[in-house]
Amino acid sequence: MTELTFLSAAETGRRIETGALDPRDAAEAYLAAIEAHPARDAIYARTTPERARAEAASAAARAKAGLRRSPLDGVPISWKDLFDSAGVATEAGSAMLKGRVPARDARVLANATRQGLVCLGKTHMTELAFSGLGLNPATGTPPNVFDPAQAPGGSSSGAAASTAFGLAAAGIGSDTGGSVRVPACWNGLVGLKTTHGWLPDEGVVLLCEGFDTIGPLCRSVEDASLIASAMAGERAPDLAGATVSGARLAVLETVALGEECRDAPRAAFEAAVAALARAGAHVERIEAPEVAAAMPLSPALFTGEAWAEWGAMIEERGDVMFAPVRERFRSGAAISASDYLRAWRKLKAIRAEWAARVAAYDAVLIPSCPILPPETARLMSDLDFFAAENLLTLRNTRIGNLLGLSALTLPTTTPSTGIMLMGKPFGEAALCRIGAAAAVALER
Repeated sequence: MTELTFLSAAETGRRIETGALDPRDAAEAYLAAIEAHPARDAIYARTTPERARAEAASAAARAKAGLRRSPLDGVPISWKDLFDSAGVATEAGSAMLKGRVPARDARVLANATRQGLVCLGKTHMTELAFSGLGLNPATGTPPNVFDPAQAPGGSSSGAAASTAFGLAAAGIGSDTGGSVRVPACWNGLVGLKTTHGWLPDEGVVLLCEGFDTIGPLCRSVEDASLIASAMAGERAPDLAGATVSGARLAVLETVALGEECRDAPRAAFEAAVAALARAGAHVERIEAPEVAAAMPLSPALFTGEAWAEWGAMIEERGDVMFAPVRERFRSGAAISASDYLRAWRKLKAIRAEWAARVAAYDAVLIPSCPILPPETARLMSDLDFFAAENLLTLRNTRIGNLLGLSALTLPTTTPSTGIMLMGKPFGEAALCRIGAAAAVALER
């Protein structure tokens, strides 16, 4: 049964389709793996075994009748603890929300359930999703799959750990400034950041309404495409025949490969770029001054929105929060409405400049994260180090959020490093096609 829990979601679905696997057996295998794992309580905030068994039984009946709803009908996955689930606490990793029990599922969870995916439970996360490191001493800090002494990446830390440790076929997370892609990168997974507005955020505990996106952390690009499409209630694109041969790829030199990009992530990225070139991709290196111009807008936009969403509650009950996260929120109190509106006006112009610059490319490449995961103990003992590492952790991923792009991180051959492909807004289908081909090239 150990092998079963490390299958890709797509392969699990194929085995169900052929009758080689009963969805009930798949659910039981995952529930048993969760129960037996020593870090269970640091990864899952709460499990939903009754729901999982009921959904798996329904999937088994559909499979027997030849009425499967999707290629992933009967596949068990986890959900970050900011997606509402009916009758089950959804607390977004914060003691301020303790006991919050929604009456209905988030729309993406409802969509996925209609497609037959099985809900295993809710995973731990950074408090209110406002850190890229993945630490949460109040509710649970999941381990990094490569080294438990290192940070897992966040804010979708439990989503990554549940998948990397074989406790879910995939995990669903959210990404405001990198919260899907950073933990995916640091735990050797594929992570898809969808375009803002493609997947509905109804029933999601929001951090920044103008930037929050939803996406899967999984074992393959095929999984990412299938799961994202299920959450959208759409048919997944056909990835067959995808190739990087002849693709036009741009390596972004501005910001992403700056001097703070450390040696191991840089070397792993350059090796991955070379592998894509050997596979026939046409690779060019570009500068994009508009990216450098966008980065200073982050405080006004991200922190301003976060404070607007949570400031009143933090002022009333913020003493129960993890201090570094609370102080990051509080920095948004100084953002005025005029600061925020001017930043958005400038960002819209920057997005237009970027779109014109990269129109001819199939994807733009950058290192997924410019650093390796730092040690958790030092992060907890040195708050200045925490703040500096957190900002650097999210530097590259934030580019895609600021520019409103779809983006995909793929693992490289060096643990906890990744190569990110940034695509067009609402270009998930094309991005997954080239990403699937890129993943094959990187494995050669």
